[in-house]
Amino acid sequence: MKLWTFGVWLLSGGLSACHPLDDRVLEPPARNPAIIAPSTPLGLPPVPLPVGDLPTKARIDLGRKLFMDPRLSHNNTMSCAMCHVPEQGFTSNELGTAIGLEGRSLRRNAPTILNVAYVKQLFHDGREFSLENQVWGPLLGVNEMAIPSIGYLTEKIRIMPDYKGLFEAAFTGRGATVETIGAALASYERTLISGNSRFDRWYFGNDANALSSMEQAGFKIFSGKGNCIACHHLSEKSALFTDNRFHNTGIGWARSMGRKGAKHKVQLAPGVFVHVEDSIVRSFSEPEQADVGRYEVTLDPADSWAYRTPTLRNIALTKPYMHDGSLATLQQVIEFYDRGGIDNPHKDPLLKPLHLTPTENQALVAFLDTLTGDNVKQLEANARAEPIDQKIPDIDAAAQYKP
Repeated sequence: MKLWTFGVWLLSGGLSACHPLDDRVLEPPARNPAIIAPSTPLGLPPVPLPVGDLPTKARIDLGRKLFMDPRLSHNNTMSCAMCHVPEQGFTSNELGTAIGLEGRSLRRNAPTILNVAYVKQLFHDGREFSLENQVWGPLLGVNEMAIPSIGYLTEKIRIMPDYKGLFEAAFTGRGATVETIGAALASYERTLISGNSRFDRWYFGNDANALSSMEQAGFKIFSGKGNCIACHHLSEKSALFTDNRFHNTGIGWARSMGRKGAKHKVQLAPGVFVHVEDSIVRSFSEPEQADVGRYEVTLDPADSWAYRTPTLRNIALTKPYMHDGSLATLQQVIEFYDRGGIDNPHKDPLLKPLHLTPTENQALVAFLDTLTGDNVKQLEANARAEPIDQKIPDIDAAAQYKP
């Protein structure tokens, strides 16, 4: 069977289980020149937009300023962009799990926010349902940006001169509030759309020369023997490369319940690890934080150690991988799934040994490298387009507030 014929078979029958993007929040842009309708590059569906709260240039620019501003943390040192680094695929390539305020440890990897506009349930465990609400998790998290309250942040923004009038201009007279801060950050994040990859030009654009023979062979493995497509979906006209569901691969279970060795793996630098006796680590480190995944949201035992399927778009840029950043390379990820994951009572039945050959592994990595969007460098540059005024307020927001 020729590969293109194979692709047609996938679209006609093999992908029948895929679900189209939920369009309940889609709203066509109004006839208002201030409204900015996100473009839809080849390979992606229309961008979902919140009803009644469409993005404008003023809101996007304000959201970018907030995203890049370290003063949004309690001690004025941490911005959103320090965990979602524009030049690192809007994630962090240095560490498996993110580091918060004053070096505080986080449990999970910082996911990329490229194409986050399409994510239906946010965070690795799916506990939030809109970008407007999601942004408050890191802002208020005691081990992330550690802002003590919503009111504290709104007051802090109010007393910073460089924000004077920006919220009012973007939100028809409204100042900084829980709603407008969330809406501004979300408006910016919805501009981080990246498609038109080499795969898109080959698969959706009919450019027969966009992929090499090895990369095409990798796609055949992806959608056939590897069964990656069972969770990383394609549809007839677009591909989000996720089923927006939650799966237990065994990594979370092994981290929480697996047998502990006499030594602990400690990362010193990107890709540099040493093994240290557990007794030594315990002498200076806090106990590892428990993490039961989706169960923490649903309290359903069947969801134990299940995490959201990430998109594979731009995957070559967003290492390390898995919810805990425990796999450093795409080759390691493929080898993990080739083994069928890690057995445990709630492991997803989709995971089974694949028996891939070394050549098939290589082809699969080559295919995944074709999923990088053509505008990533432009998005990086745009994030850094305007310098951030980092003058710290002369007075603390708590002391300034007068009821």
